[in-house]
Amino acid sequence: MKELPNYYLTLFNAVTNALEALERGDAEIAKLLLQQGQQAAEEEFLSQTC
Repeated sequence: MKELPNYYLTLFNAVTNALEALERGDAEIAKLLLQQGQQAAEEEFLSQTC
C-alpha cells in the first residue's frame, strides 16, 4: 500500500478533532480546528511541490 502524504494526514486529523469538538457541542473550536488544519495541510502541500 502506498504511503499517504503528510498533508492528507494533517487534514484528516484536523477533521477528526473537529468532529470530537462538535460532539462536545463546541462549534467554535471545531471551526478553528478545521481552519488550522486546512492552513497546515496547504503549507505542507506547497512545501512539497515548490
